[in-house]
Amino acid sequence: MTAPWPYPRWIAHRGAGKLAPENTLAAFRLGAHHGYRMYECDAKLSADGVVFLLHDDTLERTTNGAGRGGDQPWSALSRLDAGAWHSRAYAGEPPATLEAVARHCQAHRHWLNIEIKPTPGLERETGRAVAAEARRLWAAQVDRPPLLTSFQPDSLRGALETAPELRRGLLLHKLWDGWLDAARELGCAAIVCQQDLWTENTSAQVQAAGMRRLAYTVNEESSAARLLALGLDGIITDRVDGFVPEN
Repeated sequence: MTAPWPYPRWIAHRGAGKLAPENTLAAFRLGAHHGYRMYECDAKLSADGVVFLLHDDTLERTTNGAGRGGDQPWSALSRLDAGAWHSRAYAGEPPATLEAVARHCQAHRHWLNIEIKPTPGLERETGRAVAAEARRLWAAQVDRPPLLTSFQPDSLRGALETAPELRRGLLLHKLWDGWLDAARELGCAAIVCQQDLWTENTSAQVQAAGMRRLAYTVNEESSAARLLALGLDGIITDRVDGFVPEN
């Protein structure tokens, strides 16, 4: 039997999709402005163990920094400009820590999907650190726990070892051999698929396993309609200005 699922169906990708610099507090504020109550973000470790938000392994695309983000201490990362690449309006917007995003979500009683995005070679260590930080940050708001997801089974294993009470979800960009058995072994509550992977068959498999079904990154109305007809539990979108969340 599928366990109760507390999260809103509509989830703002990286804060506000593409309308603001991804994974910054400005993006989360804009997502909230458009009525979203749940956000997705990417979390990794700085060289000195601070959990911060960054999608890529390297800094060049979304900051004025260079090199691997995980190789630098937070004291250096915190001084970067993570907004100017997007538009002049956001120039000077700093990178965000998971703690800062957690405080924003808690202040508004919103939800967070934390994708564990490890620097290569630090998969399990990052899973452990993100889970430990999530447990600490949400200790005072246990009615809105974050959802921890990752493409990396080792990261989910680290999260399971550290904070088994937090829900986990396996991210999939393809249906590799043994994906459902791996999700069961990791005690996952959800499968988060690239949207085209959801068919009546995969949906039925996941439901039969007692797990929830989420899709990324859904930006077309026809795609959203198809997935909603399948009864998916979560829709992750960049189009926070195009889809009005119903819950």
